Formats: sequence, structure tokens, C-alpha cells
Amino acid sequence: MRDAAPILQSTITCPACGTARTEAMPTDACQFFYDCTGCGTLLRPKPGDCCVFCSYGDVPCPPVQTEGAPACRTCPTES
Repeated sequence: MRDAAPILQSTITCPACGTARTEAMPTDACQFFYDCTGCGTLLRPKPGDCCVFCSYGDVPCPPVQTEGAPACRTCPTES
């Protein structure tokens, strides 16, 4: 485990239109979906990522920050 407190905000950038928005990350769950505020595209995690922050954010989710990439795979994901 790393000593630093996790960063709890990440800027998500939509791959469809490029809109970027800073959002608060949940600390107790993975966020599977995100509606782009620019074009309305529904973002979902890329294969192998647990959440939209790991896929499209400039900061990965808190579990990945504190425990590393394997923590990402321990979050429940939608099939």
C-alpha cells in the first residue's frame, strides 16, 4: 500500500468530442458509466479497466492509486 492519500478528483476527457470535465471519484465503488456533458456519449470502461476514471480520466480511481493496478481488477465489473 502507498502512503499518500489518494487524489479524489479526476478530469474525464470524452474520446468522442474532447469535452473535459473534472469530477469527484467515489471511494467505495467503481463508476461504470459516465454521460459526457458535451455530446451525451455514454462512456464505459475500456477492457481491463474497472471504471471510467481509469479509462478516460487523468487520475486513476482511488483503489488503483493506493494499491496499484491489481486493485483495479478486484472491483466488480459489469459483464
